[in-house]
Order: sequence, then C-alpha cells, then structure tokens
Amino acid sequence: MPEIARLDGVRIIREGRAILEIDELVLEEGQRWAVLGPNGSGKSTLLAILAGRLWPTEGMVHLLGEQVGRVDLRTLRARLGLHSATLAKQLRASLRVHDAVLTGTDGALETWWSEYADVDRQRANDLLAELGVGALADSQMGLVSEGERARILLARVLIAQPDLLLLDEPAAGLDLGAREDLLARLGRLFGDRTIRGAVLVTHHLEELPPGLTHAALLRHGQLAAAGPIAEVVATHPVSEAFDHPVEVTALGGGRFAARAALV
Repeated sequence: MPEIARLDGVRIIREGRAILEIDELVLEEGQRWAVLGPNGSGKSTLLAILAGRLWPTEGMVHLLGEQVGRVDLRTLRARLGLHSATLAKQLRASLRVHDAVLTGTDGALETWWSEYADVDRQRANDLLAELGVGALADSQMGLVSEGERARILLARVLIAQPDLLLLDEPAAGLDLGAREDLLARLGRLFGDRTIRGAVLVTHHLEELPPGLTHAALLRHGQLAAAGPIAEVVATHPVSEAFDHPVEVTALGGGRFAARAALV
C-alpha cells in the first residue's frame, strides 16, 4: 500500500534532552492508527510532526508523499486535518459556530481573513447537521457544551476534506453520553475511504473508537510497540508502556477497556 507518512531517525530535542525519538514509523494508506501512552510520553509531539506543525531536530519526515523541508507547508497543511483542543482555544469565544467551521476551509481563525464561496458555506451547514449540531450554527463558540464543541471542531476539520485526519484526544473532558456519541461518529468516519489515513491520540483505551486498524505505544518519548491494534493494545505491551500492570479486554466491535491488574 502507498505510504501516507514516514518518520526516519526523528528526534525532537528540548533543552538538551530528547523528548521524542522515533527510529522508524510508517503509516500506509487506508490505515487508522491509535497513539497511546502516559502523560508526557510524546503523543502530542508526534501528532504535531504528522500535522506538519513541528519540525524535527534530526531525521526525515515524509507526509502524503512530500518531504518536509522540501515542500510548501502551507499547501501541505491544507491536506492535513488537525483536531486539537489547543487549536480550539485560539478561536474567539464570540465567533459564530458556522463561522468557526467555515474557517477550517483554509485554516484561518477569522472569516474576515478570506473570502468563502456559497458552496463552502453550505458545506459548513451540512457538516454541522450531519454531526447533530446544525441547530447551533448561529450560537457563539463560547456558549456551547464540551460535547457540542467536540463535534463542531470535527466539522471544522472535515470541511477541508483532508487526506490525513489527526485527532488529539477528541473525547477529553466529555461525559459518558457525549463521549460515546462522538466515538460512534468517529467509527463511522473511519469507514470513509476518501480519508486516506487517520491518527487518534489518547491515553484512555476506553476512548478508542471502532474502526482503528493499528496502534503505537509511546513510553518516555520512544516507541514501545507499533503494529496491528489487536497485537499492540494488549495486556503485556500496555502494561509495559504505562509502567503499571493492567488487564486489557477486547470488548468487541473494535473497543477495548483496561483495568489495574491484581498483583
């Protein structure tokens, strides 16, 4: 299968310390990856590299067939859909929900920076409706719930029709009902073959939606395991990555759960 992302000998160094070291990681077209690991293990750093928003200190990165450093990143980022709470905080609280989605067309933060066609405005409305938040189009971003915000931000990512979908803890902070609703929607989205690849970051196995095919476990900034999800999201590798004995259970339908092992 064609490669959609490749990292070779990648290192990110901060204050003389390597916070991420990846000897090799290859994502192929059609794969849907989970990236798991404890806090501070390098998950969000890895996602920032895959989103073309962080250059490695050392090593080589290829994204969608282009080598980072030899391509206009502004053009490349338009094909990389990043869903991130950090990015969401940059959106003005008084921004209309419809306009927040519309800005995803070109990655802007305000609609006055660009001109949008009627087809873009209609697509924003359609995506909000598909994600169950169409009635909020005229609401302000600062007044929606966390669950609603997660779906709005997903619409903002999808409006650009990205080749590679990158999700940084999309279910963080959601209550049980909102989380399960979002994960079901993500599971259906992962079945969309027009999206060439997807990567979802979390540190909770219960936040893994159905449809994921592969997983990578990070530990202290390094890959502890990577491969088919059933092999990686398992008792032994997860226990090793989190430095704590856990029992991993496959719940069926691509869902997993973990609990502390009795020792």
